[in-house]
Amino acid sequence: MNHRPLIAVPARFAASTSALRHAAEVNARALIEAVWRAGGEPVTLHPHAPGGAADPAEVTARLARFDALLLPGGGDLAPHRYGAADAHAAVYDVDEEQDAFDLELARRALADGVPLLAVCRGLQVVNTVLGGTLHQDMGGPGREHRHVRRPVALTPGSALAAITGGERVEASCYHHQHVDRLGEGLAVTGRAADGTVEAVELPGAKGWFTAVQWHPEDTAHEDPAQQRIFDALVRAARGGA
Repeated sequence: MNHRPLIAVPARFAASTSALRHAAEVNARALIEAVWRAGGEPVTLHPHAPGGAADPAEVTARLARFDALLLPGGGDLAPHRYGAADAHAAVYDVDEEQDAFDLELARRALADGVPLLAVCRGLQVVNTVLGGTLHQDMGGPGREHRHVRRPVALTPGSALAAITGGERVEASCYHHQHVDRLGEGLAVTGRAADGTVEAVELPGAKGWFTAVQWHPEDTAHEDPAQQRIFDALVRAARGGA
């Protein structure tokens, strides 16, 4: 019997959930199910970064137990993490421990060649680790990409175009921030019609890497192109291309 590769997914802190009496650590069920359908074993990681500082050695040791990493969506990164002096009024759900843990996970995965899929906030985390910056707010209703499905044009010949099977996907978006200055070494491989960066890749990365600003898990159960993104992660976790 083939064992499912272990896919690390850092938890998101939640003040409460309907089924629990206290604060919780959670991940979106749709995300977990997309990994499971792909043949992976999703494992939630407890974010541990006391005082907003993660121990690189500890994170490295914890990540070494897994075959791949999935950085999911979540609240906004603290603007100081990418060099901004002030926070826009629209910035929400900032958690310094969550930020420090996610940033160190991304840093270690990229350095060690661990297969990495970064979704929404996850893309922003990677961009920040590589020295990039973010637009803190896209301008409110009518300009932000919240609760909308938008076509995204993919760069011909890109890894993401090969994964999804085409040069255009219908993306389920929920974000009010996006990439401003691109992180070092990243290449834009997907844009919305308004120019928003929706996908990036890292040519020359040590390991498999894909990052999307949209939420492929939202429609992966009904859209094969979106499910193929998770399939590719699990395939890479098994040691495949």
